[in-house]
Amino acid sequence: MPTSSPRVLVSLATYNELENLPRLVDEIQRHLPDADILVIDDNSPDGTGRWCDERAASDPRVRCLHRAGKLGLGTATIAAMQAAIEARYDFLLNMDADFSHQPQYLPELVERAADVDVMI
Repeated sequence: MPTSSPRVLVSLATYNELENLPRLVDEIQRHLPDADILVIDDNSPDGTGRWCDERAASDPRVRCLHRAGKLGLGTATIAAMQAAIEARYDFLLNMDADFSHQPQYLPELVERAADVDVMI
């Protein structure tokens, strides 16, 4: 009997990441095509939030959470956890939007996560 793929949410906390975000989202989708992406933007003045809205309008796998100001990574992580729990995702992957976390490793991370309770 075939097993279904796990539901994966990739969260990206952003502030002024317009230069990186389009390429990063493309790379995430290339390596994890079934994953959903949640961009949590802290009211970036460079248009990051606007880009996310435009992408989300044409791509149902991308969602945007707009926050009123620069609230930081900790609260963005909490917001991502809340979103993942509410939507009943199997896995939540938090990534930096500056390519310090490489999307090419996401499939292996998801595969290995199936055998553990928490992975950091």
